[in-house]
Amino acid sequence: MSSVPMETFSVEKNHQQHQMDVEAGDRIERRQWVLDSPDPPPPWKELLCSIRDTVFPPQLIHNKHSSSSSSSSSSLRATAKCLRSFMESLFPILRWGKNYKASKFKSDLMAGLTLASLSIPQSIGYATLAHIDPQYGLYTSVVPPLIYALMGSSRELAIGPVAVVSMLLSSLVQKIVDPVANPVAYRAQILTVTFFAGIFQAVFGCFRLGFLVDFLSHAAIVGFMAGAAIVIGLQQLKGLLGINHFTTQTDLVSVLKSIFQSIHQPWYPLNIVLGCSFLIFLLIARFIGRRNRKLFWLPAIAPLISVVLSTLIVYLTKADKHGVKIVKHIKGGLNPSSVHQLQLTGPHVAQAAKTGLISAIIALTEAIAVGRSFASINGYHLDGNKEMVAMGCMNIVGSLTSCYVATGSFSRTAVNFSSGCQTVVSNIVMAITVLVSLVLFTKLLYFTPMAILASIILSALPGLIDINEAIHIWKVDKLDFLACVGAFFGVLFASVEIGLLVAVTISFAKILLNSIRPGIEALGRLPTTDIFCETNQYPMAVRAPGILVIRMNSGLLCFANANFVRERIMRGVTEEEDNGVEGNAKGRAVKLVVLDLSNVMNIDTSGISALEELLRKLLLRGIELAVANPRWQVIHKLKVAKFVDKIGGDKIFLSVAEAVDGSLASKMSTTHTLTTC
Repeated sequence: MSSVPMETFSVEKNHQQHQMDVEAGDRIERRQWVLDSPDPPPPWKELLCSIRDTVFPPQLIHNKHSSSSSSSSSSLRATAKCLRSFMESLFPILRWGKNYKASKFKSDLMAGLTLASLSIPQSIGYATLAHIDPQYGLYTSVVPPLIYALMGSSRELAIGPVAVVSMLLSSLVQKIVDPVANPVAYRAQILTVTFFAGIFQAVFGCFRLGFLVDFLSHAAIVGFMAGAAIVIGLQQLKGLLGINHFTTQTDLVSVLKSIFQSIHQPWYPLNIVLGCSFLIFLLIARFIGRRNRKLFWLPAIAPLISVVLSTLIVYLTKADKHGVKIVKHIKGGLNPSSVHQLQLTGPHVAQAAKTGLISAIIALTEAIAVGRSFASINGYHLDGNKEMVAMGCMNIVGSLTSCYVATGSFSRTAVNFSSGCQTVVSNIVMAITVLVSLVLFTKLLYFTPMAILASIILSALPGLIDINEAIHIWKVDKLDFLACVGAFFGVLFASVEIGLLVAVTISFAKILLNSIRPGIEALGRLPTTDIFCETNQYPMAVRAPGILVIRMNSGLLCFANANFVRERIMRGVTEEEDNGVEGNAKGRAVKLVVLDLSNVMNIDTSGISALEELLRKLLLRGIELAVANPRWQVIHKLKVAKFVDKIGGDKIFLSVAEAVDGSLASKMSTTHTLTTC
């Protein structure tokens, strides 16, 4: 009778062995999937593909492939379709313009007129902020919006001069050419910087280099904008108070020093009365517009009302004879050509290119941030690279037509959105309105007081200071707040470029800190699952006896962190074994280290050398090394470097669960063999 149970036991053991053999075969097959993965494309091919995907739409690529296999009779139609797709990708207005309706034009017309009422006085004020003649601000509100309307994809973005870029240009270019001593050369340098800014923006878009803009983090931009707003506001005291001699420096100390020194100069109280009165009016209109959205048009037309009323007051009272500073002559007419003014040769070309690069990044950062914000509200996606190409082209053309650096304005975009714009036709309406004003009404602005332009700029500055966002950054990430504060104080007490440099340096330091000291965490299996998670975060995760699973929380295993990773893994092995000895726990001796590379996107030669050194040290201690879920680039380089041959193909696994189960199955198979023997 005892023979039956023995036979049953033998059948069960054979069945278990069969199951183990089947699972082992499946693991070998899945392991081979990893080892036989195709080689990744070379870097030059990836670059060409990214350029193709940016410049050419997916439909064009698909049509090109399909036309290659089509008959000759349909090749012309396929070619025409490809050309049409390319043109629609380069000029989105050709795609949506076919379905444009009169009802949309009515909304765009009202939005464009409202936008122009805000844009005209702001453009004049921002031009004076950039230390160039007022008409150049109006020129910048004509050509760039028209070019963007043809090539841009944002429906709400309002294009034109902005305060931050105007202040940036004045602070950087005046270090090259003095705007007072040589205004003609200064203006030529501004136009040259605009040309270089457009070139850089277009190149960023074509080569998908938008990540360069991201080096200015959101926190850095918040601090930079706040610091720039305070500096711009202090500089407007010159126009608001009617001061004759004022510093051209942008730091807080120089501006305050200039204000205190001007106390001994003759003051004209009428400038203060006019400026402060209309500043209060503008702020009240802004407050009412925020409290009642139906009155969104009030803060939009308030600057134009201020200009008209103040100009009329000065003209009727002859206040310019009593010390009120006025704009005087504004040259009207169409945008003149400025091709002959570009300084593409000479001693200042390198400085102009550097200033153009800084201006391009700041302008792109503001425009893309504003455009994406309103695009998300309306539920559509904004392609940042195509936006860069559009803005690059509009600034290149703008530099040839007497315009300086233009970008998307947050305040005017908000007005455009609130006015109910449907498409970028609102930019076209605005540009035409400004152009008509240039041709017909510039003579009427002769008596416009400078104090009003200062008050218009001052009224727009509160929107650049976001205290609530700074508090939010402090609560979420202290290092981000450090970048915010660094940019703020750098702009405030040093200069614009110093503020940007501080912000970028802190942001880079944060990236380097995370890169050279990545998290190295031990993993355990969650009960009843094949999911392996960090045991510090999930205490219920169970570690397999004799197996140490480690995950590297970094996208790159490279020279900067390779030695740190190797030392941390060896320290983890030592701590695991020491804990087993001190606690007298059986089975705590490490027999296998499983390295989870699922987060590692790439590896360099230093990283491979660190893995080889780790393998040698582990083998000396009688510990095996296995690699789980290596990514495409990683497994390719490990095979080329012969690391797979050193570690053994049977130590490469598709997942951590495969590696752990394979090791446990191997132990059970060995135990079964010994028992059978």
